[in-house]
This record gives sequence, C-alpha cells and structure tokens, in this order.
Amino acid sequence: MAVVRPARVPSRGEVYLVELEPTRGSEIRKTRPCLIVSPDELNHHLHTAIVAPMTTGGYAYPFRPVCRFAKKEGRVALDQLRTVDRERLRKRLGTLTPATLAHVFATLGELFEFP
Repeated sequence: MAVVRPARVPSRGEVYLVELEPTRGSEIRKTRPCLIVSPDELNHHLHTAIVAPMTTGGYAYPFRPVCRFAKKEGRVALDQLRTVDRERLRKRLGTLTPATLAHVFATLGELFEFP
C-alpha cells in the first residue's frame, strides 16, 4: 500500500490540522490545529515535522503563549511538542501573526535554555 504524503512541505510557523491520535496518558488528544515549529531545513529533508498543539482550554502556563487563530483565542502548548509523520498533517489552515510567532519562538528558546 502506498503512503500518501501532503503534496506541500510544511514550513515553520504554519498551522496545520494534525491527527494526534493515538495518544497516551496526559498527551493532548484528537485532531486539532498545530503550529509547525521544526526548522524548514528539517521539514524539507525529513518526512516528519515537530509540532506544538494549539488549544482553547487548559491552564495559563507561562510556557503556553497566547495566540489568536481562526477568530478564537487560545494557547500554543509548547509543553506538548511532538514529532509527527507528515501523513498526520491533514490540512494547512494558515499562519500565526509575525508578532505571535516571535513570542512563541522566544518562549521556546526560554523553555530549552541550557546553562
């Protein structure tokens, strides 16, 4: 059986509808919008992408930057980063604003800051 991959390579900063099931434990579930956070070089050479799920629920943690997307206010769950095969990317939904992306990537840098 042939594997179907999206015709388009995802780019950092784009939002895709991503099928996250199956999950375990406290992982964010279901098919939901996710922000592509992996660098474009990885996206072009691998058949996987690193994504951060977006949610309208949950707690206001400092590592969950606020975003507005598709007329809804929510958060980018940087504590739930996940590497997914591009097969899980169902549909490109758009992008976040440059200001929001800057905040997300600054927060990501703080989250992984090494001494």
